[in-house]
Amino acid sequence: MERHQTLGSFLGDWAGENATNKAVAETIEKLCGAATTIADLISQGSLAGEMAAIVGDNADGDAQKFLDVKSNELIFAALRDSPVAVMGSEEDDDAVPLNDGAPLVVAVDPLDGSSNIETNVSIGTIFSIFPAIDGPANEAFYQKGTEQLGAGFMVYGPQTTVVFTVGDGTHVATLDRSTGEWLITMVGMKMITGKREYAINASNYRHWSPAVRGYIDDCLAGKDGPREEDYNMRWVASLVAETFRILIRGGIFLYPGDNRPDYACGRLRLVYEALPVAMLVEQAGGMATDGTKRILDLVPDDLHQRTPLVFGPKDEVERIARYHESPPEKGSSSPLFGHRGLFR
Repeated sequence: MERHQTLGSFLGDWAGENATNKAVAETIEKLCGAATTIADLISQGSLAGEMAAIVGDNADGDAQKFLDVKSNELIFAALRDSPVAVMGSEEDDDAVPLNDGAPLVVAVDPLDGSSNIETNVSIGTIFSIFPAIDGPANEAFYQKGTEQLGAGFMVYGPQTTVVFTVGDGTHVATLDRSTGEWLITMVGMKMITGKREYAINASNYRHWSPAVRGYIDDCLAGKDGPREEDYNMRWVASLVAETFRILIRGGIFLYPGDNRPDYACGRLRLVYEALPVAMLVEQAGGMATDGTKRILDLVPDDLHQRTPLVFGPKDEVERIARYHESPPEKGSSSPLFGHRGLFR
């Protein structure tokens, strides 16, 4: 049997004697410790109680389920004893100070995909690590995405994994349930190109912009359309599951803004969903935008700010940007150079 390096050893080798790196490594290990407990709770399903029971609303008015709140509590407890000055969470109205003078701040979506809790579909935790800065707690997260020191997400599925980056590539560690250790199982993931597969919630088709409809129409046209190839569609409604699949086997993800009330900027949060995913995708050689602009260049002005999100191989993400630059007219597709557009 292959012997795997532990996550702690891997991060220790990377950090060396650099104080900031050591703080980042410790923080990721603390988050993985909380994730171990969350994964164990999830694995019990309904035996652990009504984990999908509605217990309130979060800062943005979305329903909070029991497991949302419990996951938030477990992560908060783990970071109390860590080099983290402030924690910002989807489940809290405002960022919460933790350890005064600590060098880092952490933004977290404690339980991504919680609408799937009772369906036994993969859900997860997403995190982003920034350097601490002076000022009010919420403003600690008003930093450009390129300032991230680390990012990652856990997937609670058939296996429990963490996909993470500390700026030197995108890597995977898997929880060994027999020992409780996180073991490195993939180093330096590379985004696969050429996969004819897209992830989008097609039920919102009528609300999309002409650019998004045009792109999807051309994919749906298959071999008879301008793309001249057939496409598959996937939609799990769990960002961690979608991202992990695309990192493993390719494809593209789209959660655009649309014309529904409160959906002009989509529904994904910039700070603790889009920014960490964008860092992971770029570190794997892919690209992430809001449809036109690079996600990592965006500077939040609110902890719970929303953004459209498109990510995948660079060539396909750039293609979608071209649809936004030259959207098809109503009832047509591929406006550049006729039906079989040269640049589409």
